[in-house]
Amino acid sequence: MTISMIGIDHDRAPVDIRALFAFTKKNAGEAMEKFKETAGIHGCIILSTCNRLEIWASHEDDQELSLYQCLCQLKNIQDDSYESYFVSRTDREAAEHLFYLAGGLKSQILGEDQILTQIKDALNLAREHFTTDSTLEVLFRMAVTAGKKIKTEAPLAHGNPSVIHQAVSHLKEQGYDMHGKICMVIGNGEMGKVAAQTLRDAGANVTVTVRQYRSGMVSIPIGCSRIHYGERMNFLPNCDIVVSATASPNFTLREELFRDITIRKPLLLLDLAVPRDIEPSLGRKENITLYDMDSFHTEKLSPEANESLVRAAAIVEEQMTEFFQWLDGRDVIPRIQEIKAEAVQDLNLRIEKILKKTPMQEEDRVQLLEAVDTAAGKVVNKMIFGLRDSLNQEAFLECVAGLEKVYEE
Repeated sequence: MTISMIGIDHDRAPVDIRALFAFTKKNAGEAMEKFKETAGIHGCIILSTCNRLEIWASHEDDQELSLYQCLCQLKNIQDDSYESYFVSRTDREAAEHLFYLAGGLKSQILGEDQILTQIKDALNLAREHFTTDSTLEVLFRMAVTAGKKIKTEAPLAHGNPSVIHQAVSHLKEQGYDMHGKICMVIGNGEMGKVAAQTLRDAGANVTVTVRQYRSGMVSIPIGCSRIHYGERMNFLPNCDIVVSATASPNFTLREELFRDITIRKPLLLLDLAVPRDIEPSLGRKENITLYDMDSFHTEKLSPEANESLVRAAAIVEEQMTEFFQWLDGRDVIPRIQEIKAEAVQDLNLRIEKILKKTPMQEEDRVQLLEAVDTAAGKVVNKMIFGLRDSLNQEAFLECVAGLEKVYEE
């Protein structure tokens, strides 16, 4: 069994390239089902976030598989030049990447919390669509375990270092005071709610757009106001900051929508969506400053953060060792069972010659052979699994290979 993945992220590609390959939750489920229909693929999980897209697959060792070509077929993309933005990983390299990722160590904002939830959500979505298998199931579960241990034993940040928190901190460092600012948040999903709460906590007056404008139908953070999504352009001229964080495939703010309104004071637009929510050309308009997902990065690490990275690396190594012990053990069990069967048959052939010369009832002879089968199987199991417990994994697998050769014809 081989574990393969391809990925594109904020380090390798700008937001517009990442947007070409992004999936909504619904589309990701459908895509995983199609991936699993590929011959030789046993399991598939898609991780699609604002900062990255990753396709994970477990498949036969000897299978020639291009996850990139499969992805392009699903997206109806025929330009091979995009492949240079992707990275491919297999087996140990892939597992190590996932464990570090779950700990927030590969995020745009180092140590951010949301990626751990996103990995769990990706696994749950694969379960809902019956596209995961035991290998990816255990790998992703152990990655979540590694991420949790890193958060508690090797924390890299204080508070919630999400993109909106980083944005607020960045603006504060530039001398921008949030207190009393009028803010509108477009989108009431998970990221929209985090954005609204963060701006509210920073002292801003926050209004959230909702699609269903009836009290009680949609929850928004306490202390925030609400307007219908269709009223956003009427409200926008009052704003100092507008944050857009939706899963919409279309722009929530387009340049043509600004033709009939006048922006009389500086306006900050924060686009926290992939694909983009805000048309990029708006950043060139007078009085408007536009930030997107690639505008905020973690600065130089402190000595404390470097120490946390060392502890995190030890946690990752521990979890990886445990995972591959499970994986190698799972793969080797059928081989051990074959060795046991061969050894028991070998013993039976030898002992039958003796039993034929031993006076006894045929019924007793059959019962004795059955008892010998059982005892022989237990002895072989004890010997082989004893070797596994006393040797390192590489030496144990060499012993198994040697025993297999004993019974090769």
